[in-house]
Amino acid sequence: MPKKEQYREFCATETAVPIFSRAWWLDTLCGENNWDVCLIEKGGRIVASMPYSIQKKYGFTLVSQPPLTQTIGPWLRPSKKKYTKKLGEQKDLLQALIDQLPPFDYFSQNWHYSNTNWLPFRWRGFQQTTYYTYILPDLTNEHQLWAGLRENIRTDIRKAENRFNLHVRDDLGMEAFLPLNRMTFTRQGRRLPYPENVIRRLDTACRAHKCRKIFIAEDAEGRHHAGMYIVWDENSAYYLMGGGDPDLRNSGATSLCMWHGIRYAATVTKQFDFEGSMIEAVERFFRAFGAVQTPYFHITKINSPLLRLRQGIKQIVT
Repeated sequence: MPKKEQYREFCATETAVPIFSRAWWLDTLCGENNWDVCLIEKGGRIVASMPYSIQKKYGFTLVSQPPLTQTIGPWLRPSKKKYTKKLGEQKDLLQALIDQLPPFDYFSQNWHYSNTNWLPFRWRGFQQTTYYTYILPDLTNEHQLWAGLRENIRTDIRKAENRFNLHVRDDLGMEAFLPLNRMTFTRQGRRLPYPENVIRRLDTACRAHKCRKIFIAEDAEGRHHAGMYIVWDENSAYYLMGGGDPDLRNSGATSLCMWHGIRYAATVTKQFDFEGSMIEAVERFFRAFGAVQTPYFHITKINSPLLRLRQGIKQIVT
């Protein structure tokens, strides 16, 4: 059986694989022909995998991850071996995954935070930068979650509900959410970083897999103040996208939507991942929800001499 078909069957039953690495997610965002996977089998079962997006651009082969995909990269079956033996096993599996990668000019992936050992990639010439996400690791106690919010977030939520009379709807679709998402980037002088047809295609797939929810804060006049889009798997919910009307941004609607999203996530999964941000103001907002700072790895490698030269020049001039 071809590796991708093996992987499809594997993803259909292995709930430990994060949503962003599942075959249907990759089919949706890459297209069936623009991704592949490295697989390691032992004893008739898959013990390691590493999906990747692959594309040609300006004559270069790029191995990376698709848009709207927080993390991708290696998945290793949990081991009960002693720590030293487990590290040795990880080394062997990760190096075997590297050996299956196709020839490439540029490699770039954000790994799931559960991957804490990138040394075998370093030994093969890859580089690492530490990024951060923010996670609520336990959603079982709503009272504790509320107590964990900073006072300014609780004030925003009360303000949104009591002063602005906002209520959060979860029965609206992409046609209501997209304008809010677009407004956020427009306010920053930026275009949407992903084509709208890609968002719509992903939304269709997520609805089919019953793993997404849109929350929109609406006032009595029917105006939409802010919205957020979450997806989830059996282990975590993820804040995928958000947005808000800049003319209504002082109503506390964003905090209200986020609180509703967290409470809903508690009914379908175990934890909530804010997806992090390296932007200071965004990091401050996520941290205010009582979330735990959690590091994850950004792994890169440049094989093309021309791309290495370009990267070197870029570092000098910046």
